[in-house]
Amino acid sequence: VQLQASGGGLVQVGGSLRLSCAASGFSFDDYAIGWFRQAPGKEREFVGLISGIADMTYLADSVKGRFDISRDNAKNTVYLQMNSLKPEDTAVYYCAAVRNKMTTNQYEYDYWGQGTQVTVSS
Repeated sequence: VQLQASGGGLVQVGGSLRLSCAASGFSFDDYAIGWFRQAPGKEREFVGLISGIADMTYLADSVKGRFDISRDNAKNTVYLQMNSLKPEDTAVYYCAAVRNKMTTNQYEYDYWGQGTQVTVSS
């Protein structure tokens, strides 16, 4: 089982980035994929998630209207499109997979990727 997050980098305030989460080793369609982030000195927090099928999404209030999540089940990949980035979005972003449920609780997730750094400069 593997989740590989990528696409992070350095971007200016107001800019955009698209993160990818590539999955392998499990039945991708059966799993919702969540995005979480952890800023220095802070606890990891929920960002958003997308269901395994039907593409239902749920985003944290802090990113609603700026971020969007999509998935391509043919490529076993989920995307986090981040627009209008702010300095407070600076964090390591993680993707995670949970089977047959949609939850914002990180402790319910089964598999985790290694994280990708996003830095927003002002």
